[in-house]
Amino acid sequence: MTDKTDESSAAPENPGGGQPPAAAPQVTAAARRKRPAAAALGLLLHRLRQPLPGAQPRLRFEMPPEYSRQNGEEAAQDSTTQPQFGSPGPRISPQHPLYMGFMGTVGVGLALLVYWIGSNTTQLLLWIVAALFIALGLEPVVSWLESRKIPRPAGILVSVTVLVSAVVGFFATLIPTIVEQVTQIVEQAPVWIRDFIDSDFFRSLDDQFGVRDRVTEELEKFVNDPAAMGGIFGGVVGFGSTVANGLFGTLIVLVLSLYFLAALPAMKKWGYRLAPRSRRHRVEALSEEITRSVGNYVIGQAVVALLNATFAFIVMTIVGIPFALLLAFVVALLAFIPLVGGMIAGIVVLLVSLTEGWQVAAVYGICYFAYLQFEAYFISPRIMQKAVAVPGAVAVISVIAGGSLLGVLGALIAIPTAAAVLLLVREIYIVRQDQH
Repeated sequence: MTDKTDESSAAPENPGGGQPPAAAPQVTAAARRKRPAAAALGLLLHRLRQPLPGAQPRLRFEMPPEYSRQNGEEAAQDSTTQPQFGSPGPRISPQHPLYMGFMGTVGVGLALLVYWIGSNTTQLLLWIVAALFIALGLEPVVSWLESRKIPRPAGILVSVTVLVSAVVGFFATLIPTIVEQVTQIVEQAPVWIRDFIDSDFFRSLDDQFGVRDRVTEELEKFVNDPAAMGGIFGGVVGFGSTVANGLFGTLIVLVLSLYFLAALPAMKKWGYRLAPRSRRHRVEALSEEITRSVGNYVIGQAVVALLNATFAFIVMTIVGIPFALLLAFVVALLAFIPLVGGMIAGIVVLLVSLTEGWQVAAVYGICYFAYLQFEAYFISPRIMQKAVAVPGAVAVISVIAGGSLLGVLGALIAIPTAAAVLLLVREIYIVRQDQH
């Protein structure tokens, strides 16, 4: 008993080195304590992935299945293709007097309703048109990103982020420059007025016509006139409301553009389903061609405007025209207007460059208008070759008409609209006339 006790008491000393046998049970116990924690964490993550008890998927506005006619009756292969609320009955004859009178009255009522809605929601309709135009312009970029295995939501986010960054950069450059220039004008105005009053020309006018007394009298009348002071206050308030409406409209257009971009494929499918089944394929082909042309036109015009503004900025920086960055943004904005936008931008910059001397204006005018000719014959044809093709006379007339009706937005969408009309006339009306 003594020997066994001594051996057992000497065994834990382990003179040969290494871990003592007691350490192994301690590590195993720690591992066993970690395993339940990892299992509990995994179970928690699994429960978080599962829907809540009683939860159901969100309701979505789904497109109804297509119904077909076989042998003059509604024929469905399975229950999924049958109408949910039963098959429709026979249609009333269009030549029936009751049908003709009722549909005529409904048509006139709908026309009056549409006119009333359009006349009272003009601003909203302009916002919708602008958002749809932007969405169609960004759609080729999103489709290109989708072809590069980038999910559509990520492509929409990238496209809209670039667009918003450009708009924010424009206003971030424009507003400080305007504030700085207005501040300088306000600071210099008293000096200019004092110098003009002290000049010999004003003194001679004052001696002959009593200008000083007349100006003082008119100022007193203006200050003491409540209507005039109210007009100034109303002008300030009107300017503030205009700025607020502009910011609100920009936000609405941005949100609508996001929605239109996200729902554009579904919107197209719904639009195609509104056409009769026998003509649906042709309607889809024409609509895809129109939307593709509009998208390519917007992208091409944006590239042309960017190149135009870049060249103008480089030339303005070299010759020393003031406010080069601000004027470059103005050139880019005006260059979006086809045909006449580049010419207007050149004239605006020329007027500003005259403040630095006629030599500066002459150098800039020669360089910029030479670039416009190069752009018209070499740059635009290569960039816009996949966009729209509109005759020159039609393009000029459509731009003038669009600008007269809807302003800058009308001028921007004039050429795509004219291209769509020409395509429909060529593919529908002329084809029909050739068959008779």
